[in-house]
Amino acid sequence: MKARICLLGLALVCSACAAPSLRYKTEINRLSAAGKFREADERVTAKKNKLYKKKDAVLFYLDRAALLHDAQDPAASDEMLASAQKYIDELYAKSVSASAGRLLINDLTTPYYAANYERALTYYYRAQNFLQRGDVSSAAVEARRAVFFLDHLRADKRKGYNDDPFVQYFASLVFESVGQLSDARIARQNAFNAYRRLGGKLGVSAPEFSVPKNAGELGEVIIFHYNGLLPLKKTQTVQVAWSEAAAMASSPQETTDSVSPEVQNALAAGLFGSAVTLSYPVLVPQPFRVASSFVEAGGQRYVTQKVADFAGAAKMDLDEKLPGIWFRTATRAVAKQVAAAQARQAARSAANDDTVGDLAGMFVSALGAALEKADTRQWFTLPAEVRMTRLFLTPKTQDIKLLFRDGYGNIIGEHVFENVPVERGGRIYLHHRTAN
Repeated sequence: MKARICLLGLALVCSACAAPSLRYKTEINRLSAAGKFREADERVTAKKNKLYKKKDAVLFYLDRAALLHDAQDPAASDEMLASAQKYIDELYAKSVSASAGRLLINDLTTPYYAANYERALTYYYRAQNFLQRGDVSSAAVEARRAVFFLDHLRADKRKGYNDDPFVQYFASLVFESVGQLSDARIARQNAFNAYRRLGGKLGVSAPEFSVPKNAGELGEVIIFHYNGLLPLKKTQTVQVAWSEAAAMASSPQETTDSVSPEVQNALAAGLFGSAVTLSYPVLVPQPFRVASSFVEAGGQRYVTQKVADFAGAAKMDLDEKLPGIWFRTATRAVAKQVAAAQARQAARSAANDDTVGDLAGMFVSALGAALEKADTRQWFTLPAEVRMTRLFLTPKTQDIKLLFRDGYGNIIGEHVFENVPVERGGRIYLHHRTAN
């Protein structure tokens, strides 16, 4: 009976620590690469309360929001983002450092706290959703919230990711669209400062777009090309297991088609009787073919410029967090080893039997290894990068063609924005996603 209770407790704890796996994220990415954003969203929705527990509500809403945005459903996307922002505000009013579970079980015991770059992008995506529905005023509200968040981030952090050049640049465009020119100049200057300071680590530089002298007689179209797949986090482990007769060192890692590293580590820890297991997340780059793009409209060609690198932001965020991750996994390793030794001694004394003591130590050691899992949660439905261009066209309704090139310069696809109503002195924002 006691054994059954222990196994039930283990199953419940493991279930509570579930998170979107590398296999699952890869499956969603395959659908995105095929342009099946609706189907991908349905898959994510089906995993609510399975891979996305209540503590991961923010992640659930974010993953859906990007897919719905790419599916050209701004209303549904904005609903997800509004919910995500609500939960984010509530979570950041609490302290994550106070959770004992992070020092005893694993980092997945706490709610998902969105990374700073992810928080900045919630304002960007909401503003884009409003623009797509023609609500420029609400877009400006989100732009202002974005720069307010980034201003505070810049004041609180002296180095690392403490600003977002792309979000600042985008905000300056939105402010221009509503005639808030002073705010636009400030945001534009903040953007250029951030590009100079962070551009090297993010792999981007300040965009340079020429504005014709007769721009007032033309209509402007700004195109955002979301490209590629964000690197995926996976669990990497290092384990040393031993007994009186033998020892073994291994480094199981998460893959899309093999037994999870937690199971491998638990088996080794149980068989040998004693083990020290460490876990940490690593980023795995995801391949995609599209390397660049350009636009054809009004008999002219406009080359897109890379203005954002979310893959670089994800790497910066993980690099900043790794020292804390290593401290916690080392602390847990010590605590779990002490717990196994205490369980072994307590069972041996209670039963007056060395074999019972060894079995108890093996069980606790295996349990500790099974629970040692890295926090691989992330807003993984984001693109790897954003490319952008600004078009100044003759006022009329017209088709605009976005073409994609591979690394060799070959055209491998295109997307046509049909019947775009270009108005004199107006500005239109368009976006398209490629993930292949």
